[in-house]
Amino acid sequence: MPLPKAELHLHIEGTLEPELAFELAARNRVELPYADTDALREAYRFEDLQSFLDLYYELMAVLRTEQDFADLADAYLARAAAQGVRHAEIFFDPQAHLARGVSMGTVVEGLWRALGRSEENHGISTRLILCFLRDESAESALETLQAAEPFLDRITGVGLDSAEVGHPPVKFREVYEAAAALGLRRVAHAGEEGPPEYITEALDVLGVERVDHGLRCVEDPALVERLVRDRVPLTLCPLSNVRLRTVDTLADHPLPAMLDAGLLCTVNSDDPAYFGGYAGDNFEAVRSTLGLGEDRLRELARNSFLASFLEDDEERRARYLAEVDAYEFGEAVS
Repeated sequence: MPLPKAELHLHIEGTLEPELAFELAARNRVELPYADTDALREAYRFEDLQSFLDLYYELMAVLRTEQDFADLADAYLARAAAQGVRHAEIFFDPQAHLARGVSMGTVVEGLWRALGRSEENHGISTRLILCFLRDESAESALETLQAAEPFLDRITGVGLDSAEVGHPPVKFREVYEAAAALGLRRVAHAGEEGPPEYITEALDVLGVERVDHGLRCVEDPALVERLVRDRVPLTLCPLSNVRLRTVDTLADHPLPAMLDAGLLCTVNSDDPAYFGGYAGDNFEAVRSTLGLGEDRLRELARNSFLASFLEDDEERRARYLAEVDAYEFGEAVS
């Protein structure tokens, strides 16, 4: 039985496995520029964030209907459940779909076909977080939020993702103010490729409650002190960091030092179909490579539930935390 955990940094489009990509391509008569699933898997070798994003957006062409999005989410939930995920807060990128002529309703209602039944079918509670593409305009972000307003009963929060460098958080001040006025929770990618100053700006300008990645906070001791003092969660993605060359090897990852500093770190999978591992695989990787013991692994699992947007269901949070506390470790934790 895997260690119970929450996943807080997961892009649903990044769970598109090659087999499902070809299945949806056939369903929707989309021709992929790859001979077969093996050729597509070979393409999942990236040099950097941009080369990953190019393929990521290219493959979205197979997602056309509500059923496509439902099948995508359901496939993720099945894999996540097998790796101990009990709660998932799932990102989606509506701008990438709207640009292809796929409506907001198709995306949200399609995802909800799976998320609305996630507890019954997979034993996973879920939240949905709408992400703005930071390399698109601030005006586009505002238009996207407006398009999402009829579906806010399905959406818990907003986030900010895609190419970070050159697109500071301040660019999205207005849309985050609008999201806050609508009662939405706020997170943002910051400090992955961008500098520590982007983390500070995300906190001060966007009012984020969690920082996605946040890896480069370690370069600024005063920022680390602030994050520790204010208990701001960081949603780290170790295998993603290696694949995108944010760190050279997993052995170089600063996670142990970050935990030692008192940071509220969580471990997540980011875009697992592309980066070689789901949530449990990331836990197992940091256990085996970084030598994290049972106390640290339990801390990471507890942190994931403490950092979750479960304020509307504290009884559920307490139940999940009790599962973590009662967990008995074996040889693997995935």
